[in-house]
Amino acid sequence: MEEGKGRVCVTGGTGFIGSWLVKRLLEDGYSVNTTVRSNPEHKKDVSFLTNLPGASQRLRILKADLSEPESFKEAIEGCIGVFHVATPLDFEEKEPEEIVTKRSIDGALGILKACLTSKTVKRVVYTSSASAVDYLGKEDEVKDESSWTDVDLLRTSKTFGWSYAVSKTLTEKAVLTFGEQNGLDVVTLIPTFVVGPFICPNLPGSVGSALFFLPGMKGPYRYQQTPMVHVDDVARAHIFLLEHPNPKGRYNCSKCLATIEKVAEIVSAKHPAFKIPPMDSLEKSSGVRFLDLSSKKLIDAGFEYKYGLEEMLLDAIECCKEKDYL
Repeated sequence: MEEGKGRVCVTGGTGFIGSWLVKRLLEDGYSVNTTVRSNPEHKKDVSFLTNLPGASQRLRILKADLSEPESFKEAIEGCIGVFHVATPLDFEEKEPEEIVTKRSIDGALGILKACLTSKTVKRVVYTSSASAVDYLGKEDEVKDESSWTDVDLLRTSKTFGWSYAVSKTLTEKAVLTFGEQNGLDVVTLIPTFVVGPFICPNLPGSVGSALFFLPGMKGPYRYQQTPMVHVDDVARAHIFLLEHPNPKGRYNCSKCLATIEKVAEIVSAKHPAFKIPPMDSLEKSSGVRFLDLSSKKLIDAGFEYKYGLEEMLLDAIECCKEKDYL
């Protein structure tokens, strides 16, 4: 018999969201299995996970890879819930989109099949992405969960990150369909730009993007406006959906719409020593304008956000300073 709240599995436990979710789950009294990809060339340092409070008693780290879906079976065995966070990331499009998408879908469905076989998994929470919501529409639109990204349009336009957006959209649709067809309780969480502190060793792309105007910061996007959410709220929302008596379908997870002007204003007020470029040059160098995503469904279900934009940015900056990125 597991102590505490029971055992859950987190795939992709070394990533930004996955590692913070592991931290949160341990703090909340869960036992956690998490998966990391095996790399024969070098052993991955997972001390940032094994050093977490409660990890020595309640954390197991297992090897698994989306290319071999059956490799997740051991990690899922005996779990009451599964958080499927792991995803192929290929913003530079080193591999054809079809291969990335197939790996993502096959991996996700393999994990869901292992959940069915386990007989113990009560619910799966799949981490989707705002790129699976069509949030490049009209200026003043706010998108809800009924909105899906147009995959055919992406494949034609090939805008930056299109391959990732296709794989996330089609994988989310596949996991929801599998759940419905096989009587497995599957819900999806759709975070927007995730910002805040991190325990993983590498600078998360979304943190680098959020603070792209600071020295040493880099990420896949430069933005004029984008919805943002604190990493701890994202982790808490995952756990909220696992524990909720009857969640259904998709849930957007976004706290606020942030403009580059507002972000720069907050950072310069709190950190005047940073040399922030003038606003006109920031506006010229920034790129995409993402639409806001409504979190009404998640809030109506009873979830409460803890962090605003200022906390997201300042927590991220403090963490970057501690880790010598700034």
